[in-house]
Amino acid sequence: MWLLVLNYAAIFSTLAWYALKANNKDYCLNYLSLMLWGATLMAFVDHIFSYARGEGFFELSSDSLALGFSLVAVALMIWLVILLYKDPLKVLKL
Repeated sequence: MWLLVLNYAAIFSTLAWYALKANNKDYCLNYLSLMLWGATLMAFVDHIFSYARGEGFFELSSDSLALGFSLVAVALMIWLVILLYKDPLKVLKL
């Protein structure tokens, strides 16, 4: 389930990145999109190896769903730190 959550978040962030391409530097959505696609790729490889060992490909549990949302939250926190550090709109002016 966490693979699906990461995949949907990566797709949404990529669509937002392309939709806001005029303000792309303002929101640093390229970093968020890259982080989420990287996490999705890692989760996909993990699921392939688990499936090769005889386990199921998708794990449909509440723990798996919570893990997916936790990973998205961590990616959003890292993106927020990058956004505050770069300060593209010069709001902080440190």
